[in-house]
Formats: sequence, C-alpha cells, structure tokens
Amino acid sequence: MDLRAFKQSPADAAPPEALSSALAALWYDAKGEWDQAHKLAQSQDDAPGAWVRAYLHRVEGDLPNADHWYRRAGRPSSSAPLTEEWDEIASALL
Repeated sequence: MDLRAFKQSPADAAPPEALSSALAALWYDAKGEWDQAHKLAQSQDDAPGAWVRAYLHRVEGDLPNADHWYRRAGRPSSSAPLTEEWDEIASALL
C-alpha cells in the first residue's frame, strides 16, 4: 500500500488488513478516534509505536509528553504541521 491509498482508506469502515499497530493508530487518528489510536500506539512497544505516540500527544496538545515519546523513538521533536508529520510517519512505516 502506498501513502495515497493509505490516506484514502479511513473512508472505509475498517482499517486495511495486516497493518502494524502503529499504522492502525494513524488510521484511527485520521478517523478522529484519538483514544483508539492511542491504545493501538501503546500496544506497539518499539520505536515506531513511540513515534506515533509522540505525534498523538502533539495532537492532544501535551507537548512535554510528546517530547518524552520522541526521545523514546530516537527522533527529534517535531514542530511540523500535524498533517505533514502524519504523512511523514505513514510514509516511513508503510
């Protein structure tokens, strides 16, 4: 799946099959379901999961917590517009 198809998939009722928890979290975030997105990101205890958690805490407005998760992901804290960061993460994880 490419980024374009992934960005269109939240129009569907369910996420595409075989997504990692981190990608599924981004999918639910795109549907406006932050709690489900966060739950999925928490379930992936690795750098990609931490990166998505960092992004989600930015969405939430909890920047100190986001900074913690960026460090856990081994990534610099982002100040990019949220839509750009979502695309960056999705592209990297696809």
